[in-house]
Amino acid sequence: MMSRGDDPQPQALAKPTFSDVQASALVESVFGLKVSKIQPLPSYDDQNFHVCISSTKDTADGPTEYVLKISNTESSKTPELIEVQNHVSMFLRAAGFPTASVHPTTGGNLTSLVAVDGGSGVTSYLVRLLSYLPGRPVAEIPSSPQLLYEIGRLAGKLDETLQTFHHPKLSSLRRENFIWNLKNVPLLEKYLDALGQSRNREIVVEVIQLFKDEILTKLSHFRECINHGDLNDHNILVESSTSASGDTSYRVSGILDFGDMGYGYYVFEVAITIMYMMVESKRPVHVGGHVLAGFESVIPLTPVERGALFLLVCGRFCQSLVIAAYSCQLHPENKDYLMITAKTGWKHLQHMFDLGQKAVEEIWFETARSYDSGVSL
Repeated sequence: MMSRGDDPQPQALAKPTFSDVQASALVESVFGLKVSKIQPLPSYDDQNFHVCISSTKDTADGPTEYVLKISNTESSKTPELIEVQNHVSMFLRAAGFPTASVHPTTGGNLTSLVAVDGGSGVTSYLVRLLSYLPGRPVAEIPSSPQLLYEIGRLAGKLDETLQTFHHPKLSSLRRENFIWNLKNVPLLEKYLDALGQSRNREIVVEVIQLFKDEILTKLSHFRECINHGDLNDHNILVESSTSASGDTSYRVSGILDFGDMGYGYYVFEVAITIMYMMVESKRPVHVGGHVLAGFESVIPLTPVERGALFLLVCGRFCQSLVIAAYSCQLHPENKDYLMITAKTGWKHLQHMFDLGQKAVEEIWFETARSYDSGVSL
């Protein structure tokens, strides 16, 4: 699996492989909770389980559903990074965001390092227990302009709120060589062979070159902040409500997975969010303006940042698609999960490229402007 650690080299055997029984035993021994039901959840390179616990007089006040998160072997080597992620999730929850709380171990810690003897040596995994958040992934519902606006606004408020987050190990978020950091699009050159000789590869090569020329030269003009870095359509959960007139609306009920967190720029957050909201959309090119309007209702972009948006969205498509193709070669058994974005992603990237920056920007900026006049397109 492509490591989520700072080393851009892929880690072939990073993903944990705990059985349901082993995972259940972990919850009981590490966190002191009695498991009534456990089932695996899909994940990229960690291992997640949905855990239901039996209520006792000691746990009657707490949640009865949790997510057991077992970090991959590479991430488990950076406990300070996971500690910061835990504290960010709790900080945002205290500020009113729908993020998970972290259940302490029996020893009062937020994580536990579990050593497993797999026969060929001992492997250590960091284990956490997070509160289970309700709702359905955005990927499963038809996205409306209103929901896209709300998601853009959420991304802006999240970055704005994190300006006041402090932690002694905050420097661990400076992940210079992290393959998923949006400024590291040029690192994809190492993995291009996974695409063979194809039109897809030609587009990626072109994006990388444009990225070097147009984005890396302008980084000093972007405003820096801490990014969630992965507000994709499976990491945002929503719940529906029906109005008296029968209209269904959705509100965000959960923000998941702070594993890609790091220092970046405001414009990175909005670009990443736009790209992932395009994946399942029936009108992908029109998504950007609604997300941008929501984000800019909190943090207006500068002209230089706006001018970078098109290439940043293309760059994130390339990261997602190239890394998925490469990871599939290493882990064909995880192909269904790895290739979620690829089902539509290549088509969307090519369509954006065919339209060109000027035409796409026109659509995005016109849509965003319509919110100022109170008429959303």
